[in-house]
Amino acid sequence: MTATQPDRKPTTDGWARPVDKLTTTATTRSVDTVTGRRVAGPVQGFGQLWQKTFAVRLEGVDTDPETVVAYWKERFPTFWPKTARFYAPLSGIQPGEVALLDLPTVGSAPVKMSTGVLVIYADRESFTFMTPEGHALSAWITFSAFRDGDVTVVQAQALERTSDPLIELGYLVGFNRENDRFWEATLANLAASLGVASPAVETRRLCVDRRRQWKYVRNVRYSPVISTTVSTVTAPVRWARRRRAGGRAPE
Repeated sequence: MTATQPDRKPTTDGWARPVDKLTTTATTRSVDTVTGRRVAGPVQGFGQLWQKTFAVRLEGVDTDPETVVAYWKERFPTFWPKTARFYAPLSGIQPGEVALLDLPTVGSAPVKMSTGVLVIYADRESFTFMTPEGHALSAWITFSAFRDGDVTVVQAQALERTSDPLIELGYLVGFNRENDRFWEATLANLAASLGVASPAVETRRLCVDRRRQWKYVRNVRYSPVISTTVSTVTAPVRWARRRRAGGRAPE
């Protein structure tokens, strides 16, 4: 996605320009729930504030951090678990661009949540996503690589709150850990593709703020729980309409 502004270029320091509402050049067969939405980071979230760090050492792999980050950007969707889909914008992972996502709602359930992310920062050593309204999380997540002695370390670090009370309830009954497993699998897949025989992902979780931000309880109006339920219930109707339209002879 990019901002709906005449000047869509990123700033020279790697940061995306401020945006009001989002649009995208990415395409997906799912419903676009991101266009017209605003970004919503941890400041605008409802639930408890978490900082999560996932890291894997590229033991036995002779590569530098910049090469790893460039490789990660170029092939980012391929490292996700098969239950999720990442649809990159036409220009790839660049500041100011927006990708679309299809994510599982619970475990490997066939029902998907359609959402997206805005690339708010990108340079040769890291890139950062920010979530829009309607995402399950209000978050910033930064992907990076750095040297620790002679070894390159790959890292994903998130600062996140659940976006609304329904998602927060899900986090209390296990979705929080499922989200961790998602990023652990992603980093393990990346490390394996770079030649690490047995990737060992280290996870660190810290609850930065246990308070819930009740002033953002109205985020529930964009809740993916509600939108996904409505989309699932109305799917047969949409399928029937497309079928009738496709089978209709041109007038």
